[in-house]
Amino acid sequence: MAVHSLAYLVIGARDLDAWTNYAESVIGAMRADSGAEGVLHYRLDHRPFRWRIEGGDADKLLATGLECATRENWDKALANLKGAGVAVEVASAAEARARGFHDLFRCVDPAGNPLEIGWGHTVAGTPFVSPQAVDGFITLDGDLDMGFGHAVLPAQNIDETRAFYVDHLGFANSDEMRVFMAGGPDDPGMGMHFLHAGGPRHHVIGLAQFPVPSGLVHTMVEVATLDEVGMALDRALAAGTHISSTLGKHTNDKMVGFYMRTPGGFDVEYGFGGIRPDWNNFTPTFTIKEDLWGHKWDFGQ
Repeated sequence: MAVHSLAYLVIGARDLDAWTNYAESVIGAMRADSGAEGVLHYRLDHRPFRWRIEGGDADKLLATGLECATRENWDKALANLKGAGVAVEVASAAEARARGFHDLFRCVDPAGNPLEIGWGHTVAGTPFVSPQAVDGFITLDGDLDMGFGHAVLPAQNIDETRAFYVDHLGFANSDEMRVFMAGGPDDPGMGMHFLHAGGPRHHVIGLAQFPVPSGLVHTMVEVATLDEVGMALDRALAAGTHISSTLGKHTNDKMVGFYMRTPGGFDVEYGFGGIRPDWNNFTPTFTIKEDLWGHKWDFGQ
């Protein structure tokens, strides 16, 4: 597969102080030097950053950073997109280095979601130390890089957008579901598709037919134990963070966790225990019940 994992998110923010408090005090992410004024870098592991928060006049997802495992795969993704007539911008060497990659290009998916796709990552070279003593975020499976989690992006034209990821970037289907928000026989539901890349995560990109002003439905970070999830929930409640969903377990990827609102208006799924399918022996699923238990939702404002 061309794309292997989710490398980072670039997030526009009106209130950098709110992000500082949230990322460090609730998530337990480690502050790193971004080298730029008005930009926050947050580490979850050995990489220089996984979240890049850029001060600005809007709370908005600016880019989803995807990673290819090899230069050959990166070249293939770039050629696929150019061959399909997709507008692609190859970043300069300096721009790629600023994102922690050797090479990088940018494009936009059919739903308007901005993507940055790179290969040849750098490492921070210093240990990850959580300010909340989080005992590591799950980003590796042995020596295999899993990326930091997944991102669910809005896509009203969901079939066209899914085809873009599958046909041009090498993603494949993991699960499909419909979410019925209103309920009742006249509710047509809204589609959701979950797509896996070359790495072992059940899904790296999710697509949802939801209107989302922030440009991001949610992102996921994974920790090693249920205790770490519970302590994060305690920190979130103590900080007055909006809890978008109570603790629960998903049907499709078996992740146990809760959802909480970020200063940027999207949610973070804080979970553990997600399955790592063998893609050589995997049949995509169609989920008709989103959760095995829990996940009582409160979308708030």
